[in-house]
Amino acid sequence: MVSKKTKQAKRATKEEAQSSGPSAEPTAGPSSSPSPATPNPDNASPIASPELDPPEEGDIVQRAEKVKEKGNIAFKAGKYQEAIEQYNKAIEMNPLEPAFLTNRAASYIALKRFRPALDDCQHAATLQSDNPSAKTLLRLARCQLALGSPTPASSTLRIILTLEPKNSAAIQLKSKISELENHMKTFESARVKKDWGLARLALDKCLQGIEGEGGEVPTDWRVWKVELELAKGNLDNANSAANDAIRLNSNSPEALCLRGLVLMLSGKLPQALQHVQSALRLDPSHLPAQQLRKRVKDIERLKDEGNVAFKAGKLQEAVDRYTETLERIGEEEIEAKGGLIRATLLSNRATTLLKLQEYERALADTNASLVLYPNSFKALRTQARVNLALENYEQAVRDFKTAVEEAQKDGSTTERDVRELRTELKKSEVALKRSKTKDYYKILGVHRECTEIEIKKAYRKESLKHHPDKGGDEEKFKLVVEAHSVLSDPQRRSRYDSGEDEDGLNGGSDGMGGMGGMSQADIANLFAQFNGFGGGGHSHSSRGGSGFSFAF
Repeated sequence: MVSKKTKQAKRATKEEAQSSGPSAEPTAGPSSSPSPATPNPDNASPIASPELDPPEEGDIVQRAEKVKEKGNIAFKAGKYQEAIEQYNKAIEMNPLEPAFLTNRAASYIALKRFRPALDDCQHAATLQSDNPSAKTLLRLARCQLALGSPTPASSTLRIILTLEPKNSAAIQLKSKISELENHMKTFESARVKKDWGLARLALDKCLQGIEGEGGEVPTDWRVWKVELELAKGNLDNANSAANDAIRLNSNSPEALCLRGLVLMLSGKLPQALQHVQSALRLDPSHLPAQQLRKRVKDIERLKDEGNVAFKAGKLQEAVDRYTETLERIGEEEIEAKGGLIRATLLSNRATTLLKLQEYERALADTNASLVLYPNSFKALRTQARVNLALENYEQAVRDFKTAVEEAQKDGSTTERDVRELRTELKKSEVALKRSKTKDYYKILGVHRECTEIEIKKAYRKESLKHHPDKGGDEEKFKLVVEAHSVLSDPQRRSRYDSGEDEDGLNGGSDGMGGMGGMSQADIANLFAQFNGFGGGGHSHSSRGGSGFSFAF
């Protein structure tokens, strides 16, 4: 009794034969004799041609078999593309013959074209559903494995081993499939636990297994690779992996969106927005792309507002905008803890806090910035300035030296930047040297950019405070006098600021120490002149024409 499927197959081949006619004869291959030329319908003679009877069904089946044999000969000769062309013709003649599909699949597999091979094997397996072929299923399982689908491959393999328990090829393939499945389970488990090192190792094993077979790495795996690089904080590797994902599948919204995230974390906001918009053109409902687009726009707007406020001298407003920007960026581990853009915003906020003299907060920001981007000369420069303000002189010198080194490596740095850094380094070295002797600015309680008027006011205040006749400390009083002597003289102050020794009233060059060369008698006489100090508003001057004077 003829089955329903067989009847359908015969009907299809008969319709194919009736519609094809003589022109359906395949072009002869190199080893075949050429077929008769078919008249061109466009140049047909007005004289009617004699009608040709359509070939019988058996004729088409036999012709298809002959074409298939040509394909087999080409396959054995290693001419896989030629074999595919012959199998194509055979399938056109008899599309319901599964052997033609499995043979073409074998040619695709030989060319490492596993995706069309998978389609052929699945189609052939459907045609053979009443009587499964182990050969077809084995090729199907191999394609599934090569395309990174170990679970479907394992399921297909179980059917093969049910049909042929001792099939050696299936047993050998089972080992490879099990190995890939184990690596996938390790990866998924490590990913859930955020054990990024183990996850990366397992994914590498998966990639090696597929690439070793000449297979096609799934887009999902390439996306996972980008995510793992981000979790490690390696933006350069993440960018390369994202480029690979897009190159191999340019129409993947997931890959485009993830590349947009990498660009955002790298501080390239316009490019990030372009990639996100490309993802949304492919899939307008792609939720991650929608969320990322809003996020990128918010970050760009807030960052620009902070920069404008900083330039306008609205420092607290700038701090507020930078803080909002940092909140939008976040510091998730899976997103490189905020990446380069977070490091930049932290450095910007630190610079603003430095101007507001909020040194501890500024130092916390520069430390956090340099954890994310250790090579930023700008963050190092800000940190050095903060340490200088906090009188951490040795650390300031180290930071300035490192900033100079990194600036020289940075291709975007100008010569002017480097020169200015070297100047600041020299000043910090002077400050370090001075901190180990006497800091006249600190003694008077003034900042290093103070004016002459501020020096006079500070001198009067400290003199009154430390004068021995008023119960003050004599040694501190001497230091106040000494500091005023140097800082009130523009030339001596300049030499002192440049790191030259300017010690005491006479510059410390006479080696007599103490009050810059003043004798004990001079000092005693000086104190004597302060009897009744502060009551009469008189002016006094020291002996010896030293230029030391009080004017209250």
